[in-house]
Amino acid sequence: MKNADFLTAPFAAPIELPELDPTGPGRFYNRELSWLGFNWRVLEEAENKRVPLLERVRFVSISATNLDEFYTVRVAGLRELAREGNMSPAQDGLNPLEQLALINEDARRLMDAQQRIFNDLRQEMTEQRIDILTRNDIPEAAKPFLLDTFLNHVFPVLSPLAVDPAHPFPFIPNTGFCLALQLERRRDKRMLMVLLPIPQQINRFVELPGNDDRHRFLPLEELLLLFIDKQFPGYRMQGHCTFRVLRDSDLEVEEEAEDLVREFETALKRRRRGEVVRMKISAGAPDELQSVIMRELHVTPAEIVEIDGMIGIADVKELVLDARPDLLWPSFAPRVPERVQDHDGDMFAAIKQKDMLLHHPYETFDMVVRFLQQAARDPDVVAIKQTLYRTSKNSPIVEALCEAAEDGKSVTALVELKARFDEAANIRQSRRLERSGAHVVYGFVDLKTHAKISTVVRREGDKLVTYTHYGTGNYHPITARIYTDLSFFTCDDALGRDATKVFNYLSGYVEPEGLENLAISPTGLKPRLLEGFAQEAEHARAGRPAEIWAKMNSLIDPEIIDGLYAASQAGVKISLVIRGICGVRPGVKGLSENIRVKSIVGRFLEHSRIVCFGNGQGLPSKKARVYISSADWMGRNLNRRVETLVEINNPTVKAQIVSQIMAANMADTAQSWVMAPDGHFDRAILEEGEFAFNCHRFFMEYPSLSGRGSAGAKDVPKLTHTDD
Repeated sequence: MKNADFLTAPFAAPIELPELDPTGPGRFYNRELSWLGFNWRVLEEAENKRVPLLERVRFVSISATNLDEFYTVRVAGLRELAREGNMSPAQDGLNPLEQLALINEDARRLMDAQQRIFNDLRQEMTEQRIDILTRNDIPEAAKPFLLDTFLNHVFPVLSPLAVDPAHPFPFIPNTGFCLALQLERRRDKRMLMVLLPIPQQINRFVELPGNDDRHRFLPLEELLLLFIDKQFPGYRMQGHCTFRVLRDSDLEVEEEAEDLVREFETALKRRRRGEVVRMKISAGAPDELQSVIMRELHVTPAEIVEIDGMIGIADVKELVLDARPDLLWPSFAPRVPERVQDHDGDMFAAIKQKDMLLHHPYETFDMVVRFLQQAARDPDVVAIKQTLYRTSKNSPIVEALCEAAEDGKSVTALVELKARFDEAANIRQSRRLERSGAHVVYGFVDLKTHAKISTVVRREGDKLVTYTHYGTGNYHPITARIYTDLSFFTCDDALGRDATKVFNYLSGYVEPEGLENLAISPTGLKPRLLEGFAQEAEHARAGRPAEIWAKMNSLIDPEIIDGLYAASQAGVKISLVIRGICGVRPGVKGLSENIRVKSIVGRFLEHSRIVCFGNGQGLPSKKARVYISSADWMGRNLNRRVETLVEINNPTVKAQIVSQIMAANMADTAQSWVMAPDGHFDRAILEEGEFAFNCHRFFMEYPSLSGRGSAGAKDVPKLTHTDD
C-alpha cells in the first residue's frame, strides 16, 4: 500500500488466495503468531531513527517484558494442552504442538533481534556518553566506590547457595536470575558448585561516579564477579554462567472456592512454583554447569535459549535516564479541559453544562481523580459506586473512596480479584476499603468485571442527580500517562440509570433489563455489534453508503470476524485500527476485500476501544452511530467478562470521536503498520516528498472538542500533514 492514510487512500486491490477455503479455519489468522507480530512492531520501533535514542532503548525493554509474559501465560497454556494430549485445533486450525513449533521459531528470531538491536543501541549510547561496562573495563579509581557499593548495598542481600549432596538444588522462582559458579578451594583443589541468585530488590545497573558528563554503568552480575573473592575467600573461580528462568504463571483457581479471596491468596503463592517454560543461559556456559542446571530444573534442550549478550534485557529500562532529556521524547504536560477551568475546577458544574469526553493522556487523568475527590468532600453527595480492575499501588482513587466512606457516604467498590498480575494489589486495596467502611463487592466467580464505570449520586434541590463516568481504560493514574483512553462524563438520566443497573447486577446478580444507551457483555454487547454489522450490510445492499470504523487492542472473536466478513461481502467498507492481536485476514478476494487493517505503535500505547457505524451516510457523518467500550473483540471480553458498550448521542462528543479521534487515527502514517492477508504488517510507505502525519503529535497540539469550554466546539482542525 503506497499511502497508508486511510482517509484518502482507496482500498487496496483484493488478493486472490485460491488455496484458502473462505468457510474453513484458514479464514482466521493465528492468535499467538499475531501477538508475536505485534511484539516485532514494538521491537522495530527501537530501530526507528525518528524515535529518540533512550526511548528506543525503552522499546527494547518493553518487547522483552512482553515476551516474558507471553511465555509465562500463553506458551505455558499451550504446553499444558500438549502435555495432556489435547490436540484440539485453535480457530485457525493449528493444534497446540503446531502452534508451539511456530512460536518457538519466531520467538527465537525475535530474541536474536533484541540482542542485535540492543548492541547497536549500546554503540549509539556510547557515542552519546552513556557506557555499559564490564568488570574488565573498570578504571582503578572507581574500584573503591564499587567495593563500598558491593559491601554496603549488595552483599547484605546476597544468599549464595551451595549445590552438593548436603545441599539440594534450590528453587529458582519465576524470572529468577542467577550466577552459577564453579569454584576451586585453593588449599586442596576441592570443587564446589554455587548458585548466586541476583537480587531483584536492587537495581540491575550500578552507576559509577564521575566528574565529567559521561554516565557509566556496570551490570550487577559483573559487580558480583568483580568481587568473587570477597564472597568466597579461599576459592578461585574456574567457570561461571548466568541463567534466567520463566515459569508457568497461569493461575488455576477453584471456581467453587468457598472464600474467593483466600483462594486467590493461596494461588498467588502457587504461581511462584510453576514449571519452567523457558530458560535463557549465557553462551559458552561450562558443560558441567549447564548439565546440572538443566537436570535439576527439568529443562529440555528445546526450552533453552543461549544468549550471546545481555540476559534479562527487560532491565535496560533502568538506562532510560531523566538526566538526558535530549535523548527522550520532548516533555509533554497533559491539558486541563478549558470547560473545567471555566468552572474553577468544579467537575460537577462542568459536567452539568453538557457531556464531556476527555482523551487521555492528552487531557489529564487528574480530572477523573478530581471527580471522585470532589465527590468525597461534597456534603451534597450521598453515594458513590466504583469498579476497580487495575489501579496504582497508592491509588488516589481508593484514597478518595475511603475518605467518602469515612465521612458517612454510601460507597460501593467492585474490586476485580482476577485482574491478571494485579491480584495481590487488588486484595490489599479491598482490605483497605473494607476498613474504611465501604461496601466491597467481588463480582462473579465465573466472570471478570472489566467494565470501567463510576457513579456519583448528588442531592440537588429536591431530587437526586447521578453523575456517571464511563471509561475505556483502567482507573490507574500512572498508566493513564502513556495509554490513550477515553473518559466520558455525563449526568444524562438514562446513562445514570444504565450504570446503576449494572452495579446492581454486579452486587446483587440482578440481570439488568431495559438498558437504554448501554449494552453489556456477556449478554447484549456482542449481539449489538453483530446487529450493527448487519444494518450496515443492509445499507450497502440498498445502494446507500455503508461504512464501519473500529479501533481496539485485539480482534479475534470468530463470530465477530465472520460478521465483519459478511458485511464486507455485502459491500460495507470497513477500516480497522487494531494495535495488537488481529485474527482477520484483510483484503482477500471474495472474503474480505472491503476490510483493511492498520496498527499504530508509537509514543503512547493505543488502548481506547471505539466503533462507528455510518448508518446509511458513510463516515465521517453527523448521523453516525458511535460507541465507546471497555471491551476488545475477543471471546473472553464478549463471553466471559462484564464489559460496557456505551452509545454516544451528544453531537459534540460524537463529532470529537468520529471527526477528530478516529479521523486522525485513520490519517496517521508516521506510526502506522498495514496488515497483509497473510497476517504480517508492513510499515506505512510514503510517497516521495510526502510528510508523515503523526496522530499522537496532532492530539498533543489540539484540545478535544467537548472540553473546549468558552472557546466553544469549533470545527475540527484540518488534519494537515505535518513533519514528524
